[in-house]
Amino acid sequence: MPLALFRSEKTPQQLVQNLKSVLTQLVKEHEQGEQANAKKLEKINDDVTKYLLNAKHALMGTPGQEPQLEMIVQLSDEIHKNDIILLLIRCLRYIDFEGKKYTSQILSNLLKRQIGTRYPTVEYILSQKRSENETPSNDILDELIQGYDHQEIALHSGLVLRECTKHDSLASIVLSDPKFFAFFNYVEVSTFDIASDAFVTFKDLLTVHKNTAAQFLEKNYDRFFTDYKKLLTSDNYVTRRQSLKLLGELLLDRHNYLTMDRYIGSAENLKLMMTMLADQSRSIAYEAFHVFKIFVANPNKKKEVLDILLKNKEKLIDFLSKFQSDRKEEEQFHEEREYLIKQVKSLQRPVEPSPAAAASPPEQ
Repeated sequence: MPLALFRSEKTPQQLVQNLKSVLTQLVKEHEQGEQANAKKLEKINDDVTKYLLNAKHALMGTPGQEPQLEMIVQLSDEIHKNDIILLLIRCLRYIDFEGKKYTSQILSNLLKRQIGTRYPTVEYILSQKRSENETPSNDILDELIQGYDHQEIALHSGLVLRECTKHDSLASIVLSDPKFFAFFNYVEVSTFDIASDAFVTFKDLLTVHKNTAAQFLEKNYDRFFTDYKKLLTSDNYVTRRQSLKLLGELLLDRHNYLTMDRYIGSAENLKLMMTMLADQSRSIAYEAFHVFKIFVANPNKKKEVLDILLKNKEKLIDFLSKFQSDRKEEEQFHEEREYLIKQVKSLQRPVEPSPAAAASPPEQ
C-alpha cells in the first residue's frame, strides 16, 4: 500500500505536478509586486506548504510510519525529472516559514540518499553544470550561495549548501566559481547568525575535502590571501578570532604544504602575526601564537623573514618568556612556548663561505 497522499493525489507524479504548479503560480504572483492579490497569495502559500509536508512525509516517514522505498524512489525521480530542486530554491524567499523548513529538510534528505556508491541527487545536480567563460558553474549551487544575500532564507540556503558540499564533486564546483569569494563579505554581515552560518560553510569548503581545497589555495593564493588579510584585520572581533584560528588550521595541514611554505616566506605576513601576538585580546594573541610558531620553526627561512626575527630577537625572547604564562593546565602550550624561545635564542645568520674557500677546487 502506498503512503497516503492528499485526496487529489494518488501517485508521486501527481504530487510533484501539483507542487510544480503552485510554485509556478507563487512566482507569477510575486512578480506582480504591489498588484499581487494577498488572499490568492495566502491560498497558494498554504497549498505549497501542504504539498511540501506531504513530500517530506513520503521521503522521511512520520512518527508512526516508516517511509516506503518504492515511494522514495518514485518521488525522487519525479523531483529530478521536473527540475523541482532549482524551482524550490528560487521560491524559497516566497515560501512561508514552515515551508522553508520543509524545503531544507527535503533537499537535505535527497542529497543524503544513496544507492550503492551512487548519490542520485548529487548526480542530478552535476548534470545541471554549465560553463561560462570556461569557469565551471551551476545554477543550483549559485542560487544556494546567493541565498546568503537574503536574510529570510540565508540559514535555510546555508544548511542545504553544506549538505551539497559534503560531496567533493559539488564542493569543487563551488570553489571553482568566482561567487565563492562572496563569502568574504557574507562572514562579516551585521546579522550574527548569518555571519556565523556563512563562516561554517566557508570553513567546511576549505577543510573537509583536503586535496580539493589544497589545489584551490595554490591556484588562487594571491586573491585568497589578499581578501583573507581583510578578515584578519577586521573591526569585528569574532571575525578576526575565527579567521586567525582557521588560518592556523590551514597552514598546519600537511595537504597545504605549498601554501604554507609561501605564506610563511612573506615578511609582511610575519609582521601581521607579530602585531596580533601582542593583541589586547588573549584569544587573538593565543591563536596568533600558533601561526607565529610556524614562521619560527621553519628551517628554511627567507632572508627577509630571518632579518625581522633577528632584529627583534631579544624583545621576542623577553615577550615569549612572559606570554600567557598563567595557562597552568595547558602543558602542550607551555612546551611549545619553551621550544619557540629556544628556537629564537638559536637564531643566527647563515655562515657564508669566504671568497677563497668558494674559489678553491673540490678535493679529489
